[in-house]
Amino acid sequence: MNLISKLLSSLPYDPKMPLLFNSTFFLFFFIAILLLYPFIVNRVKVRTWYLMLVSMYFYYKTSGAFVALLITTSLINFALGSLIHRAESKNAKRAYLLLSLFWNLGSLGYYKYTNFFITTLNQLFGGQLPMYDIVLPVGISFFTFQTWSYTLDIYFGKLKPIKSFADFSFFVSFFPQLVAGPIVRASYFIPQINKQLSLDKDTVARALVLIFSGLLKKGVIADYLSVNFVDRVFDNPALFSGVENLLGVYAYAMQIYCDFSGYSDIAIGLAALMGFSLPVNFLSPYRATSVTDFWRRWHISLSTWLRDYLYVPLGGNRKGKARQYVNLMITMLLGGLWHGASWNFVVWGGMHGLALAFDKLVLGFRFMQTRFMKVVGVIVTFHFICFCWIFFRSPDFANAWMMLSRIATVFNGRIFWQWLTEYRLVAILMAAGYLFHWMPDKFELGFQNVLRRTPVLVQSLLLAIVIWILFQARSADIQPFIYFQF
Repeated sequence: MNLISKLLSSLPYDPKMPLLFNSTFFLFFFIAILLLYPFIVNRVKVRTWYLMLVSMYFYYKTSGAFVALLITTSLINFALGSLIHRAESKNAKRAYLLLSLFWNLGSLGYYKYTNFFITTLNQLFGGQLPMYDIVLPVGISFFTFQTWSYTLDIYFGKLKPIKSFADFSFFVSFFPQLVAGPIVRASYFIPQINKQLSLDKDTVARALVLIFSGLLKKGVIADYLSVNFVDRVFDNPALFSGVENLLGVYAYAMQIYCDFSGYSDIAIGLAALMGFSLPVNFLSPYRATSVTDFWRRWHISLSTWLRDYLYVPLGGNRKGKARQYVNLMITMLLGGLWHGASWNFVVWGGMHGLALAFDKLVLGFRFMQTRFMKVVGVIVTFHFICFCWIFFRSPDFANAWMMLSRIATVFNGRIFWQWLTEYRLVAILMAAGYLFHWMPDKFELGFQNVLRRTPVLVQSLLLAIVIWILFQARSADIQPFIYFQF
């Protein structure tokens, strides 16, 4: 009875313990899904309703009553997509598109940016406007962009509307990618809904490799670096020497990569185990030879969304160099604001916009394509990205400038050896993270091939070992994924 009552008490939403991939509850939640799944996997309508309902429950366990917002956003975009398609005049199509714009940006703006605008107005005009007690729904930026791309694709003639609201709700709410991406487009996912699904050993092996790597990246590397070093340095940079601040920046670069790419790996792996494909979201971004190359490797689903639905409609590179630079700046400034309601994020996006414009100036020169310059490009790009991470992670500009000041004026490199002694495990995890990041892809493919040839029992045992390592190495409190706040 105690076990049953404990299970029942864990079913409702608990704001202090939202559902996370690296939680015990999610492990049992996913196992429960898979136990019934083989019996319905090829009964398409039943499978769609089943996965849609468990996905809605997943979001309820993550964000409580905000599941109503998810359903409402889905319903509005589903209806407007049909209206746009059936409209006979361009003016009517534009009117329905404006309604879609009003709802999607309006709901996103209210929850995410209301207090940001109030704070900005108070600072500019010395006002005393009160703040609102607004709770940010988890993943609102992701599912808003996902549903909005559906109506945009219909408006631009790239997609025909889907007939079933259940199918559309399933596309929007599919739980592996719902709260932190990848941002999946309707044209990519909807054709998979009504297909007969099958799993082969290659797919299972790839899925398990992704889940292994994702759990290790997030549960071991990212969480340990965050709790035991990164948070301490970024919260109080004045208490640390310049070399410790610099190491804190390098540690954060690895933390945010492992945290976000770890989530994406788990999401893609979980989806693959259920027979669905999600787009790749990361391709070793710190190997990038330029900032342009970085955005082809980092958060690919967002960068391509901004390119297709913002940069290209603004004119892209079709209206001359000057206009192209303006379009790049607008795109990256808004991309920075997408990440958070803070001027820090706007500055972060602006720096990336300037770097992308600089790339357009210099990357066309032949000498930039030599092997030597590509190596130089990797080093310079990595350090530029790290420099920008300072503004992305710091709670305010004062902390960011303090960190830069400590690095520039109080470096004290001799402390490095003392730091190695005191933060031995931090150093090991950082080194391991960067080593695996720069390791050639053939090593991962080799591990995948070995795993493919192993029996299912051995594969399950390996997954159990990884989960055991995760629970042994994790911090006392499970750390939420960084991109949940976006």
